[in-house]
Amino acid sequence: MTASRPAAPAADHTLEEGVLADEHAGLLGDLDAQIAARIERYLAGFDARLIHTHESVAIEVGGEARGDEGTWPFRLVPDQGVLAKIGKWRKLRPLQRLELVRERLNADTLAVLRTGIERFVTDIERRARAATLAPGEFLGALQSGREPASRRFRVVEDRLEDAIHRQRQAVHAQATLRSVPLARYPESFELAAGMRRRFIAILGPTNSGKTHQAMEALATARSGVYLAPLRLLALENYERLLAREVPVSLVTGEERRLTEGATHVASTIEMLDTDREVEIAVIDEIQMLEDLDRGSAWTAAVCGVPARTVYLLGALSAGPAVEALAQRLACPLQVIRLQRKSPLEMEPQPVGQLGRLKRGDALIAFSRRDVLEWAAQAARAGLRVATLYGNLSPEVRRAQAQRFRDGDADVVVATDAIGMGLNLPIRRVVFTTAKKYDGISEDVLPAWLAHQIAGRAGRYGIHEAGHIAGFDEHTHRQISRLMRTRADELPRRGFFVTPSLHQLERIAGATGEQALAKLLQRFTRNIDLNDDFFLPGNLDEQIERAQWLDTLRLTLAQRFTLSLVPISTRVGTLNAAWQAWAVKVAGNRACHLSEDIVAYERSKYPLQAAEDACKKYSAYAWLGYRLPAFFPDAEAAVEIARETSGRVDRMLAQQNGAPAARPGKTRARGKARVVGAARPRR
Repeated sequence: MTASRPAAPAADHTLEEGVLADEHAGLLGDLDAQIAARIERYLAGFDARLIHTHESVAIEVGGEARGDEGTWPFRLVPDQGVLAKIGKWRKLRPLQRLELVRERLNADTLAVLRTGIERFVTDIERRARAATLAPGEFLGALQSGREPASRRFRVVEDRLEDAIHRQRQAVHAQATLRSVPLARYPESFELAAGMRRRFIAILGPTNSGKTHQAMEALATARSGVYLAPLRLLALENYERLLAREVPVSLVTGEERRLTEGATHVASTIEMLDTDREVEIAVIDEIQMLEDLDRGSAWTAAVCGVPARTVYLLGALSAGPAVEALAQRLACPLQVIRLQRKSPLEMEPQPVGQLGRLKRGDALIAFSRRDVLEWAAQAARAGLRVATLYGNLSPEVRRAQAQRFRDGDADVVVATDAIGMGLNLPIRRVVFTTAKKYDGISEDVLPAWLAHQIAGRAGRYGIHEAGHIAGFDEHTHRQISRLMRTRADELPRRGFFVTPSLHQLERIAGATGEQALAKLLQRFTRNIDLNDDFFLPGNLDEQIERAQWLDTLRLTLAQRFTLSLVPISTRVGTLNAAWQAWAVKVAGNRACHLSEDIVAYERSKYPLQAAEDACKKYSAYAWLGYRLPAFFPDAEAAVEIARETSGRVDRMLAQQNGAPAARPGKTRARGKARVVGAARPRR
């Protein structure tokens, strides 16, 4: 019988196996260390090392690349030098790691890397040299390490391109300075610059007789031009000259009434013809020189109108600006300062309620919405109302004003549009508020604007005095303070200038730039400001339009013209019409009115839609006079705009409780039926 094996030896055997396993693990650990050392020595032979990027293990290689102009150190990760994600790398056996390193980095792959880097640095040297730039400013980025070579190449190229762009911009800026020297801006009007001109400034408040004196001189001159800020004023003075049997033409952006053999022109100021010499010119509302958006038209008129005698009409505050311009232009200046012919009186108490309004009052608000709301409240109080605000066409404003003159309207509700032109028999101006939104914030009226609006009260020859009041107590106090505040004088420098097409073409020729938006920006940023006597006007809206127009196949002249169309691109329907017209011009197709249907009668807001329709057809007419081949129906557009204006007038008359005005109609002025009413909601 064989004895069984004792348990102890079995236990010894198990222990022996465990010891062997531990020794094997130690050998493997030593082997890992040996392989890691081998990898490290291998990489060192290529001036390389293993690195951890954000989520991978990669090989980073250092060295020097020879170019045409020197030797450039680099430290980069070859594009094939990313070995594996960190998690995957940890799972690889040591020998697998070694083999992967040898595969990705060896004499052949290093030669390819070095060749690529040297080709790249040679190209950068060449491009930098062509731009007279030092290549070292850019090639230093090759030493950053930890990034693939292709990514660092893009960094170097981007920095070089940015430097070349900045250098090119600087060169273009100098070319722009040379091509449009604002210091010599007046000399760009060759006819006027070659004449001996004299200025007569007639300055004074509203109702001081400024316009009368100048228009008398203009009517008796052999030739002349009247320049107005508004189509409505141009039309009024055109008719004034016609009544004196002066052969005169009317020229505005949207309308032409040409008289054969005309010696005189009544025009909006932007339509000044600087190539037609005349005996006398009248520039109205000269204080508009300070207006950021339109002041450049007054600067151009003062500098460029070719008249022997130039009358400058405006507020007393314009005196220093007029003197500075005359001195700069070396033109003798006579200044006539007038006083108001009838007194202005601040009433002791606010109006308080609509029932206290009287025939001949003008109620002033500062937005279309507020004008219509106040007008509706006044109509419900039993008053017949005329309304005047900026969105109305000149024809509608004129018709509404005529209703007030004829007595078909008891009161007029208006924005500050009433402050410029529109001679109305207003007895009292009542401000509903002393604040106005200026496009950025609502703020208290500037003193000059309060004075200009209030000055419409007390028409000389109709009323012995003009009266002013606020509707509520707070407004009354504020207006009273503003009427006691002297308006700030216009500065003696900083007169706004905007570029002509000729000037932009000169900049394009000097810089090679053809994009209208960039040409306008170059004019704004790089023109010769010299002593800041002339400054660039506000081109923001034109630049915004130009950026879209630059996407179309249009000539520079076409883009420039389309960028100036007097139409609000903030109104969806009007912007759509403007864009459709531009697209057709780009496609060399004519825009016919027959393709367009006025649908304002079906609109949810017919009055607003009709007002916008007037704007739309006036804008078409404006284009028709400048691009007749593409907009052949300009005369028809004028007629449609007039017809639509008549409908707007009838809509306003219907909702404001009085019949539409008829030319030449007069009406006995009975007492208004007035009922007390609450103040409209604000």
